[in-house]
Parts: sequence; structure tokens; C-alpha cells
Amino acid sequence: MAKKKKNTAQEPKATRQVKKKNGQAPSTQQHIPFAEIRDDVIIMKDGTLRTVILVSSLNFALKSEDEQKGIIQGYVSFLNTIDFELEVVIQSRKLNIEKYLGKLDTIMRQQQNELLHKQTASYRAFVAKLVEEADIMDKKFFVVVPFSPYSNKRKSYWTRMREVLTPASVVKLKQEKFDEYREEMGRRVSLVMAGLRSIGLEVGVLDTQALIEVFYNTYNPQTKQQKRIENIQEMQVDRSI
Repeated sequence: MAKKKKNTAQEPKATRQVKKKNGQAPSTQQHIPFAEIRDDVIIMKDGTLRTVILVSSLNFALKSEDEQKGIIQGYVSFLNTIDFELEVVIQSRKLNIEKYLGKLDTIMRQQQNELLHKQTASYRAFVAKLVEEADIMDKKFFVVVPFSPYSNKRKSYWTRMREVLTPASVVKLKQEKFDEYREEMGRRVSLVMAGLRSIGLEVGVLDTQALIEVFYNTYNPQTKQQKRIENIQEMQVDRSI
């Protein structure tokens, strides 16, 4: 009996191109836009670099009118001093207070006074119910500073879509070139941090460990609690990828 030939014409072209010879879909890592994280810098697959700055927030509404005008003028001045693109990322996660509730449980068990024991239990129940019903979110603010040694031209929408659908070839960046690009990146980061500090924001560059944790929690949104990754010095990397 002749075998029925599989009709691949009905499959999307992009799907057929990314399939391996054994018929299995490629690794998820092939669709991640960055190649590696080296010395607190993200190296994208196209050879460009990214540095991520964690930025604090401020309550603009509680500022006086003069303070608000000063912040706006400072922000405008900051934008006028840079000649490269910036990306602002806001990460929202439901507030996790399990550790705090665990501390309250410990205090409650150790409490000798019956009245204080009941008050602690009542307070714990109130906090847990408040966070659950109010759906309180924990927000983190990041500013991504890019550096492209090739071109500063903006990519079109269709170019970005092709990069998403088709796994890009990884550009191998030698250490000598990396150090050169990183130095230029450092000047950009210093300029951005100084501008943000001038309007009253606290800033800090994410190191390699923090970047790994941010990406893990970003690509695993179903994780209930923010995960702490083991020390990067003890991690094993698959060099075959």
C-alpha cells in the first residue's frame, strides 16, 4: 500500500523554514532576540548591544506646581541632550506578600498575649484580603539604552516582523570589538543616568545576575513569585546552541 505523501504546501512558509531535518520544531532559544549577556550588557543576535537601567518612580500629582514645572522642564532638557533612541519598559506583576504573611504567622505563633495574638491574626487576614480583592500590582520601570555599531536607522514594521517569524543568524562578537562598543555604550548610559537623576529619579544599571532574573520572570509570567536565579558563576551553559 502506497504511503500518503504529506502535503507541505498548506503549511506556512515561515513554519516550514524553521523546522529541523528530523521534523521537530526548533528550540525556543532560537526565537529569543538576544544571544548572550556579557559583563552586564545584553548582546543581541544582530550584534547590537543593550544596557538596562532600573528607574525609580515619583508621585507627580503630589508635587507642587513649581516642582511639576521643574520636572517637566528637566525632562525636556534631558530629551534634547540625547541623539539616540531609548525604550521605556514597565513591568507589572501582582504584588506577592507571601513572605510578609509568613512573618506575621511566625509572630502570631510566638505571641504570648492572647489579645495580641487575636489582633495579629485579624491584621494578617485583613492584609491578605486587601491584596487579593484590590488586585494590587507591583510595577518596575526600566530604561533600555541601545547601541548599534552598524546603523542608527529605524527598522520598519515589516523588517521587525520578518525578524520575529524567521530565526536570525547570530553575529559572533569578538572580545576586542565588544570592549570597544561597550565603552561607547558606557558614555550613553552615563548621559541617560545623569539626565534621569536631574529630575529626581533614582537609577541603577542591572548587572548580569539581575538581567537573567528579569528575563526569566518576563518569559515565565505564570510564575506566582519572582524567582531568584542561582549564582551565575555556578550555572552551566549549553555551548551547542
